Amino acid sequence: MYLVCGEALFDVFAGAPTSERSNRLSLEAVAGGSPFNVAVGLSRLGVPAALFGGLSSDSLGRQLRQVLAHEQVDERYLIPFDAPTTLAMVAVGLDGSPQYSFRGEGCADRLLREEHLPMLDERVRGIHIGSYSLVVQPVADTISSLVARESGRRLISLDPNVRLNVEPALPIWRERIEHLAQQAHLIKVSLEDLEVLYPDRSAEDVAQDWLTDRCQLVVLTRGADGAQAFSRRAGMLHSPALPVQLRDTVGAGDTFQAAMLTFLYERQLDRPEALAMLDRETLMQMLAFAMEAAAITCSRTGPELPYRRELTTLEHPPGNHG
Repeated sequence: MYLVCGEALFDVFAGAPTSERSNRLSLEAVAGGSPFNVAVGLSRLGVPAALFGGLSSDSLGRQLRQVLAHEQVDERYLIPFDAPTTLAMVAVGLDGSPQYSFRGEGCADRLLREEHLPMLDERVRGIHIGSYSLVVQPVADTISSLVARESGRRLISLDPNVRLNVEPALPIWRERIEHLAQQAHLIKVSLEDLEVLYPDRSAEDVAQDWLTDRCQLVVLTRGADGAQAFSRRAGMLHSPALPVQLRDTVGAGDTFQAAMLTFLYERQLDRPEALAMLDRETLMQMLAFAMEAAAITCSRTGPELPYRRELTTLEHPPGNHG
């Protein structure tokens, strides 16, 4: 099982008004949040997953819980709060990229404290963290404490997924990401995020700096230009993007993340010591698998992540976890 930590919310998409004078606007709310998407993505790909996060007891929070139950995401680590559910207002740009505006101050997903930290057993093979739950308080300190406690015991996966419209202070983001990068074994980051965090540095230099004694693999996603992997053992590799009829890119990065973890899980490579031994052929297979999964999401509207049966790049390997 993977324990995914962070926010569950509703993405709210606004439709065009029927006329310039219309006083009505159509809204469509879709369950989301990067950690929520990764947990659902793992489950759809056949990997046991749980979500550790604060969830509102309001009607939207109850709906999020129902979605998680339907997707077979383990709910035992959800913490209920009598606080609102975060809403992320989403506008999709001409290139299919989402632009977010958050209504989340004082909402349930931010309220986790260290007293809510769960005890984990051997069923939890890894922990994935990312997005604005890394920087807003008190949940940021709670997740940091969990990672510090567990980084020597199981795989830690990090995706910064920077959201400046939640926390606009870049120094806070940099401090948190650098601290967590020193404790992670696997880091996935988008070129867009690195250009925001480090505008005066090359993405390749940042990725190489993150390869420490603990971090064994950094994967850099470059949108239409594919993805790169930086490995302490295998060096740098590049995988091209797949051609796709683009609808939007909402959820594509979360899909890529879930697919990478799925690839490692199926091959029993989801351990820090196994990451350190990955060869170039295996890494290229992992990138191709994640690319196909992300391309499927890009061909759909909204964060509609794929199921394992939809991926044809690789069949289930023998000797997986079942």
